[in-house]
Amino acid sequence: MANVTVIGAQWGDEGKGKIVDWLASRADAVVRFQGGHNAGHTLVVGDVTYKLSLLPSGIVTGTLSIIGNGVVLDPWALKAEVEKLTAQGVTINPENFAIADNCPLILPLHRDLDGLREAAAGAGKIGTTGRGIGPAYEDKVGRRAIRVCDLAHLDSLDPQIDRLCAHHNALRAGFGEDPVNREQLLADLREIAPYVLQFAQPVWKRLKKVRKAGAKILFEGAQGVLLDVDHGTYPFVTSSNTVSGTAASGSGLGPSSTGFVLGIVKAYTTRVGSGPFPTELNDETGQKLGERGHEFGTVTGRKRRCGWFDAVLVRQSCAISGVTGIALTKLDVLDGFETVKICTGYRLDGKIMDYFPSHAQEQARVEPIYEEMEGWRETTAGARSWADLPAQAIKYIQRVQELIETPVALVSTSPEREDTILVRDPFMD
Repeated sequence: MANVTVIGAQWGDEGKGKIVDWLASRADAVVRFQGGHNAGHTLVVGDVTYKLSLLPSGIVTGTLSIIGNGVVLDPWALKAEVEKLTAQGVTINPENFAIADNCPLILPLHRDLDGLREAAAGAGKIGTTGRGIGPAYEDKVGRRAIRVCDLAHLDSLDPQIDRLCAHHNALRAGFGEDPVNREQLLADLREIAPYVLQFAQPVWKRLKKVRKAGAKILFEGAQGVLLDVDHGTYPFVTSSNTVSGTAASGSGLGPSSTGFVLGIVKAYTTRVGSGPFPTELNDETGQKLGERGHEFGTVTGRKRRCGWFDAVLVRQSCAISGVTGIALTKLDVLDGFETVKICTGYRLDGKIMDYFPSHAQEQARVEPIYEEMEGWRETTAGARSWADLPAQAIKYIQRVQELIETPVALVSTSPEREDTILVRDPFMD
């Protein structure tokens, strides 16, 4: 039995929630290893829809769900999300949910700074969710973060608060804001501490025990490879590493534990917020993709930009993340198109390129080179086997896997968990 690491191979919003939910029902533990509550996952189980931002998707099925040390945790957002899911009938307790005690916290001052920066950036906005994710990661790297384990030692936290406030007060002054109210901050932490601490533990130790018992572990990534702080469309990226290698460092288990790497890939391309997007369609076709795909952000509600499938970007993502196989989602959105297009390369200053350049200005100027294919009029929605798919849809899938140089392991044909074509079982690889 293999463990499985799930990542988004585009700009996020690829449909990871449904795939992770499908896999979580067969796993013994699900681990979030990076990001924060800016990661929106929508799960549809029967006639119930669950919207998650921070909690691992396995929590809905009762699977042991863990927030690893690579995540930045907003304790107030955590409490709100747990209460929301509990109201929907989901059981969440220390038996099936754990938080790494060395996980950094997102504090109100982080949200403040995030908003102040974006408001002042003008044309330089990068489109953050404003939830304090980036500033929290900055404080982690700057060695001034308050972590989950600190909540059990608030009486001795003054030196860390001093260091944190010294940094943030200087920044706030530059924006004309008042200093951090440290008394209020400590009061807020004292109030939330008991709630968070009931779930806190050294999760690396628990995961070691789970792995030793031969259980199946599912590592759940957030966002997508093209938003990786190193390998994405910098600076229009998130503040963490979203590639598969982060599963090891962000969970406390070594690289040998991460197993089969499943890249989630939408049958077309979408992006939320600012940044380059070579295949973006600002026309009726782009509008149609957005409407049929219900392309609005789970967390922000922002409308997603839509375009044709970009094989160059996905091939690059799969190579960088060592993807073993992909799960192709939202194939049904392409039903009824007379023709469909796939980007197979770029043209930049008269030169043909087979990769996406690193520099932002070059990324913004590349022109897509398209290959056109005949579409299909029949529906793929709800298909659960190859026999249920139109011939042209199968040809499209085959061409996608040829161009991205990575095989298809799963095909998702609706938000429903069981509407999935299994080509290769990641847990049995």
